[in-house]
Amino acid sequence: MIAVTPIRAKQDLTALPGNNAGGPGIAASGTSSAGRFRGALPAPLRPVDEAAEVRAITRGTIQASMEVLAGIRPVHQLARRLDPRCLSALQHRAALIRRELTRTGNPALARLHRNSVVRSVRVCEVSDGIYEASAVVVDDVRARAVAVRIERSKQVWRVVELVIG
Repeated sequence: MIAVTPIRAKQDLTALPGNNAGGPGIAASGTSSAGRFRGALPAPLRPVDEAAEVRAITRGTIQASMEVLAGIRPVHQLARRLDPRCLSALQHRAALIRRELTRTGNPALARLHRNSVVRSVRVCEVSDGIYEASAVVVDDVRARAVAVRIERSKQVWRVVELVIG
């Protein structure tokens, strides 16, 4: 699995004040200049590629959603990532699965959504700050398709549509 994390802008330590002939990060007295600049603000974090960031967020959200349906993750953990309407629909579907399982005791239903793995994620930019993604998820019983629409609002990515096949 490929995970994408924001990376910090590389800072040239030789350009810092007080750094001279000692080489990068080493002052002339032989002490590290990093200790002197502890109060300095670090460079801002920024993603390498927006599509890669959306792909990673989508993969994690879909994996967590499948774990909610399997009953091994509480739905409230997705509250920050999912739109309230998507969150309530996911919660309703998980409750229906649990109710049907207790009513029938069907062993095939007990294996439904178990050991889910997101096999692939495809991302397409619809417009600025709006992406649509599709994923293939394989569990113990079957393979299924998942569709997601994700939008940026106030520098936070939020899933506004989640359709699990």
